[in-house]
Amino acid sequence: MQILLVEDDLSLADSLTTALRREGFTINHVATGKAALLAVETEPPELVILDLGLPDMDGLAVLKKLHQGKSPLLVLVLTARNTTQDKVSGLNLGADDYLAKPFEMPELFARLRALQRRVATVQTTDITIGPVILDTLAYRVSVDGKEVELTRREFMLLKALMEYPGRVFSRNKLESRLYGWGEELSSNSIEVHIHNLRKKIPAGFIKTIRGIGYTIREA
Repeated sequence: MQILLVEDDLSLADSLTTALRREGFTINHVATGKAALLAVETEPPELVILDLGLPDMDGLAVLKKLHQGKSPLLVLVLTARNTTQDKVSGLNLGADDYLAKPFEMPELFARLRALQRRVATVQTTDITIGPVILDTLAYRVSVDGKEVELTRREFMLLKALMEYPGRVFSRNKLESRLYGWGEELSSNSIEVHIHNLRKKIPAGFIKTIRGIGYTIREA
């Protein structure tokens, strides 16, 4: 899951970024409301972790704008404001969950997994193209009914391509799906993942569009 963390406490943001990446999430961080709205507009995440006490605008105003977009995002509010009225205001404006500071990391992870399961059960959990079936909820992939073993990033890469068959993804676009800002990656990381994936799925399933990127054609 790709997460945008909106938090102006840089030490907390660093700790959260490290912990969430260890849990398998792809996470990017901004420190202001305006930066959050710009990030959502240019590269929409799957979920936003939103602090309400931002330096440039109230977090509730950010939350309201997030839910005025074409595709409302999952939002977990993470804040020191823990009165009942604060929670009611946040939930009424569209927050999907509300976690007050201080909090324990395992609780945050559990809430994120619950939100992830919720959206997966609302949507179809299987993506099927030809002989390949990708289960977005169970994180499994099968080819001709036989399960294949994928790494986390191989799964995320295949999911990104299978969700939009026919769309050509550039290397940079795929990197943004797999890695958070500032993560170290080799210059050929996407090519390596594609190479390894092609060993596990049918020949020709992932097509290279020379000079542009990669795509999967609808069967």
